[in-house]
Amino acid sequence: MNELEGKTIIVTGAGRGIGRAIAREMARNGARIALVAQTVDQIEETRTLVGNEGGVAIAVPADITDAEAVAAMIARVEKELGAVDVLMNSAGRFNAIGPVWEIDPEDWWRDISVNLLGTMRCVRAVLPSMMRRRSGIIINMIGGGTAGPLDYGSGYGSSKAAVMRFTETIADELGFDSGIQVFAMDPGLVRTAMTELQLQTQAGKKWMTKIEAMFRDHRDHPPEDAAHLAAALASGKYAALHGRALYAGEDPDKVMLEIDAIRRDALRTLRMRR
Repeated sequence: MNELEGKTIIVTGAGRGIGRAIAREMARNGARIALVAQTVDQIEETRTLVGNEGGVAIAVPADITDAEAVAAMIARVEKELGAVDVLMNSAGRFNAIGPVWEIDPEDWWRDISVNLLGTMRCVRAVLPSMMRRRSGIIINMIGGGTAGPLDYGSGYGSSKAAVMRFTETIADELGFDSGIQVFAMDPGLVRTAMTELQLQTQAGKKWMTKIEAMFRDHRDHPPEDAAHLAAALASGKYAALHGRALYAGEDPDKVMLEIDAIRRDALRTLRMRR
């Protein structure tokens, strides 16, 4: 039996890139997938891909920064697929590229709104049902800027550091006895439409030269690395890592071998060292 058999899973940002890869992997493991994004054509294409592989998915267009849209999305998912077992927050935006004194503040804020507010709205929407059932898994996407400065990507980087702290906070508020597991997941550098902006736009070519060098040196990850990790975390086997960050390409079973040190030294968290 597949590890995710019969589970209802929401994947935001499922229209392309990492979100699409995660949705397909979870469907292959038996889950029913709600594909969420603003672009209808993209999530319909993902739905077709999932269906061609024998999986079950519905396409649910929604702006995750809009409270009413998120509420309507959750209501439709529950009606058509059942109570949400797993929320995978993989929607992201990184358009404000450049030094702080040059970038458009509205564009900067939109990056933060999608990455942080969108994550919060989706988490807030699924938690009441999960808390009543004492069961559920939430996986929040972090990334560049979480553990250190992301030069010329201050909006994206600040939002991802905030998502990490948000993840830890939810985990603390829920505790280990709630039946709900919360994780942060870093997919690493992946070639997606988002990173293509950094490679192809004028601002990207001027300011994000480190990203170009990383791709040139093959220091990127395929989206399947994130998909495999997301499916593993969605299985429910890693409750001991509640509130912690994991990274694409890691084996969670090996991470679990370090659990005593992780807890003792507050590893895989966002901490200031003095």
